[in-house]
Amino acid sequence: MTTTHPRHSESETLMDTHTQTNGLRGDQQDDTAEHDRARASGPVARLVAASLVAGLVAAAVLVLVVFPGAAESTITGSFLVAFGFGWALLGWLTARFTDRSLRWTAVPAVAMAATGAALLAFTPEDAAMRAMGWVWPVATVALAGYIWDQARRTVPRRGRWMLTGVAAVLAVISIGGAYEDVAVVREQPASVAPGTLYDVDGHQMYLDCRGHGSPTVVLFNGLGEVTASWVRIVDQVASHTRVCAYDRAGQGWSESANHLQDGVEVAADLHALLQAAGEHGPYVLTGHSTGGTFALTYAAQYPDQVAGMVLLDSSSPHQFDLPAYPGQYAMMRRGLAVLPTLDRFGLGRLLWAASPARLPDPAAEEVAELSASARAARSGRDEISMLPEVFEQAQALTTLGGRPLAVLTASESQDGTDGWPAAQDQLAALSTNSTHRTVDASHAGLLEDVGPARESADAVTEVVRAARTASATGR
Repeated sequence: MTTTHPRHSESETLMDTHTQTNGLRGDQQDDTAEHDRARASGPVARLVAASLVAGLVAAAVLVLVVFPGAAESTITGSFLVAFGFGWALLGWLTARFTDRSLRWTAVPAVAMAATGAALLAFTPEDAAMRAMGWVWPVATVALAGYIWDQARRTVPRRGRWMLTGVAAVLAVISIGGAYEDVAVVREQPASVAPGTLYDVDGHQMYLDCRGHGSPTVVLFNGLGEVTASWVRIVDQVASHTRVCAYDRAGQGWSESANHLQDGVEVAADLHALLQAAGEHGPYVLTGHSTGGTFALTYAAQYPDQVAGMVLLDSSSPHQFDLPAYPGQYAMMRRGLAVLPTLDRFGLGRLLWAASPARLPDPAAEEVAELSASARAARSGRDEISMLPEVFEQAQALTTLGGRPLAVLTASESQDGTDGWPAAQDQLAALSTNSTHRTVDASHAGLLEDVGPARESADAVTEVVRAARTASATGR
């Protein structure tokens, strides 16, 4: 007996085949959609990265090449114009090369580029920049929120993460800017400082004198220093004679002048300040770092007011003749020009808070407060831009005759700067009554570290003694 198996009907077979085919096609469609999403994500992410890099490169070119060492408003404006260009480029690239045109990037592009162009055109000064500090953090955090929301909605995967990072950076900058605004308001006014303000040629200048006796020692700040930077020197010298520390225009407690000052104008300011305070010369001029060249110019302008001089790892009037210095100066000038912009975000205060204090309180707190602000960074930028004129004017002093002179050189400066020892020897040769010693210290340590500061104070008291007794310097 033959057994026959039931056979599917033709319609049933076709239905099974159709079901299997549809299942395969469904899987293939899912794979295809996923592949398309991946293809879309890749180009957008690459275009986001390219646009961010392009904005950073444009900023570097504007800040370091087109406007090297420029004022704060110019540097800030350059950053904003460059970043605005980056956003505009992202919008154009995505419209040109993908089907995900990010038209919303026009908002940050216009906001940044327009603000930057306004800063470049009007170049507001410090007071106006401080006033704007109460506005831009709010606007920037709003822009950060807008970028985050649009990136979340329209940008796939890796590109979205990159733009979220940009939004986070903008938000952090906004918080830092708000913190800086509050910190500036909370700063102690000059009226509560231990010294006194005097009107000099239309601006208030700060002078702090202590001790008794003559000749009076006058201290000249280096770049970025303030009167409180000399606390270790003042505490020791004031027990032997009168000592006066002061802030140049724009430094520390002193108001800014209405224009950038060269060495001769700084000397005239100091001469008028000492007269206004009733301080009588001749003086023992003591300068650290660039302060030494200001002391040399003062001696050239007012030779009858000089009883002696102390130069603590002083800059040389011929410093641009040193092999490496022109290149170092170019880098410093560009770097210091960026600091006022960064300090508007509170970066200066963050760095000072993270740095160990090398001076005793309350001087350490005063130095940190006065040095961490955008105003202090602007002062440093302004002063370094004038150093070529300052050094050239200091060359006018060719001799101190037999007046006592002490030159101290930091060992780290001597070992790390080609030509520095010879330049220090040249300074010591300004007087026939001089002593030159190398101290085991860093450049800043001659003022800030206990042992080296004691040697600096000893050098000052030696010159004071020599000036009083008309005797030779040296131990």
